[in-house]
Amino acid sequence: MAFVDKKLELLQGTLDMLILKTLEAGQRHGYSIAERIEQVSKDVLAIEEGSLYPALHRLVKRGWIKSERGLSENNRKAKYYTLTKAGRRQLESEATDWARLSEAITRVMRTA
Repeated sequence: MAFVDKKLELLQGTLDMLILKTLEAGQRHGYSIAERIEQVSKDVLAIEEGSLYPALHRLVKRGWIKSERGLSENNRKAKYYTLTKAGRRQLESEATDWARLSEAITRVMRTA
């Protein structure tokens, strides 16, 4: 039996929630955010740059995260992101909604 390494597509809107959750633990630069999501999901979720950076820009614009320039571990210029108080409130709201949605989907999937 052969296993296929399959990445799953995120539901619309879940990327924002995953970014907020990742930043809950502390400041990170963009690549590190994507890397952490992939690591925690055991390589099921892969965040492409074309999705990540527009999402980060959107979250900054909404005031849910803030950014500042710094140097990465490799001594390269990087933009670091931090969760704001508004972002923490948004994360709490999205986590509650996600729990309700995933429970509802699980109930439907368990029916015959």
